[in-house]
Amino acid sequence: MSNRAALEVIALDAQDAVAAESGGADRLELVTDMAADGLTPSRETFARIREAVDIPLRVMLRLSDGFAAGDAGDVDALVRAAGELRAEGADEFVLGFLDEDGNPDLVTVERVVAALGGCRWTFHRAIDRAADRDALRKGLADLPGLDAYLTAGSAQGVDDGLPTLLAEAARRDEPGYGPRILVGGGLRLDHLPVLRAAGIDGFHIGGAARPDGWDGPVDPAAVAQWREALA
Repeated sequence: MSNRAALEVIALDAQDAVAAESGGADRLELVTDMAADGLTPSRETFARIREAVDIPLRVMLRLSDGFAAGDAGDVDALVRAAGELRAEGADEFVLGFLDEDGNPDLVTVERVVAALGGCRWTFHRAIDRAADRDALRKGLADLPGLDAYLTAGSAQGVDDGLPTLLAEAARRDEPGYGPRILVGGGLRLDHLPVLRAAGIDGFHIGGAARPDGWDGPVDPAAVAQWREALA
């Protein structure tokens, strides 16, 4: 993506993907099952979307609701899913796992990242449930491919997390704070001026691109409104 503010849109299928691209999305996050806050799509869904659009696709690696990876068998399944998607051509991903104490599950994250073979990836909103955001960032700082944190600054959303987002943006030159802040989670158009003024240049929308809710498709006009606001 270019240095302009980036707009990422959640897509569930090829129809969503085409609509988001036509509205001006820079990248798509591919998921299934939003009732579980977004799980890994099938390789067939990825293939259909990859054929339908030209913009980058970042694919969710998450097999169950919540931010725990599960047992050894669950982690094996995650690694297999990553390998299958890589074989299908996926080269950007989204993931993030915490242990029962709210610390990053480094064993799982490192194993999944190793399966990605250097691909770029986002650590998703698990950071907003972490016991210590700063420690999480520093603990993940040396992992290959990590280039973004999807975060609202708070588990409650951007309204509550705005001070945290601004504080973290001001630390962008410190170890652990180099990855792009990709703001998502209760994000509204009226949040954009203060976030942009702080130098934040990554934005992620899901429901905001769907005027009819998650039972309806992405609306190109809604995406275009966000793209224009970020121009």
